[in-house]
Amino acid sequence: MATIRSFRAYRPRPDVAGRVAALPYDVYNRQEAEIEVKREPLSFLKVDRAETSFGPDVDTYAPCVYDKAGQLLKGMIDDGTYIKEQRPVYYIYELIMDGRHQTGLVACAAIDDYINGVIKKHENTREDKEIDRIKHVEACGAQTGPIFLAYRSIDQVNEIIDRVKNGEKLYGFTSPDGITHNVWIIDDQKDIDTIRDAFAGVNDIYIADGHHRAASAVKAGLHIREKNPGYTGDEEFNYFLSVLFPHDQLMIMPYNRVVKDLNGYTEAEFMAELGKVFDVTESEVPVEPAVKGQMGMYMSGRWYRLDVKDGIVPDDVVGRLDVSVLQDNVLAPILGIDDPRTNQRIMFVGGIRGLTELEKLVDGDMAVAFSMYPTSITELFDIADAGLLMPPKSTWFEPKLRSGIFIHEL
Repeated sequence: MATIRSFRAYRPRPDVAGRVAALPYDVYNRQEAEIEVKREPLSFLKVDRAETSFGPDVDTYAPCVYDKAGQLLKGMIDDGTYIKEQRPVYYIYELIMDGRHQTGLVACAAIDDYINGVIKKHENTREDKEIDRIKHVEACGAQTGPIFLAYRSIDQVNEIIDRVKNGEKLYGFTSPDGITHNVWIIDDQKDIDTIRDAFAGVNDIYIADGHHRAASAVKAGLHIREKNPGYTGDEEFNYFLSVLFPHDQLMIMPYNRVVKDLNGYTEAEFMAELGKVFDVTESEVPVEPAVKGQMGMYMSGRWYRLDVKDGIVPDDVVGRLDVSVLQDNVLAPILGIDDPRTNQRIMFVGGIRGLTELEKLVDGDMAVAFSMYPTSITELFDIADAGLLMPPKSTWFEPKLRSGIFIHEL
């Protein structure tokens, strides 16, 4: 059973919420983060990426950077940018992109549910990234970026959310990237109890996005437990900030691949090798795969449609992913990309950037690009349920949740 509980958030004043809300810390490099904080001084990115307060001579991961993050957050609380909710509540967070609505429940999930497998993951995490966010959480005494969780839709929860959305909004703003963000509060105790009890009957919740933030939140909580051996389990450090979305609200975009060179093959030799795996058809237009088992390829100014031949796809939940078919039959054996997590000859391009980004890269200094059909939410659930992991960069979720709208104090 899952414990999904209400909490007393720190949240921005309504008049500044749109200025404070920031994209996740990891979508920016350092230079981009500095530009964004300069553009919008109230952006929460200044807390999430506190190195923007220092010159380039200060390392991104220096102790003073984490100390600065804590100071900046405290300053935003002290100057009234943030207000604290009077009692534990849930929130509704709706994002609208290109006319598509995606509505989730803002709540706190239990670190014990992560540890015991009720909250399931589908990706590995890197220790260096975990350490960074653990230090950030501990310096701030709070979690500042929500974990993107998914669950199979629950009618009782949907009914409450739909009803509350007919009422007055807490926030409503459109961010510079054109995404509309709407927030409502669920503060009726009967509704809170119903939602809590509904999730108590759920045995499977899935991390859709934010594996490193989740792992860091859990480890930070465990560190605090070690310092407080008499903990009861009810303390805030036993929970982490989340937004939970029903499965039928989510859309996964493709994660495309671009490779630096052909691993010593001539183009003719490479095409001959591809022909053993795919039916290859040249296309006069860019290829956005229309079905599972179909990919696009751009090389030397030409687009090709790749349709997987019969007998290639294995009958297992990971191996039959399109990203696995490409990795196992092309990237590893032909192009020499044995470990895509560490190989410097491959890069990954989120589907939000479109096919023109693939053309731009290959017309530049890359050799070949592959456009992918997106992994489905059902495939994500099946792999997580089996206790298995997807290949890296298998899913790209849009729109991205904003940081800084909800702060969970530990």
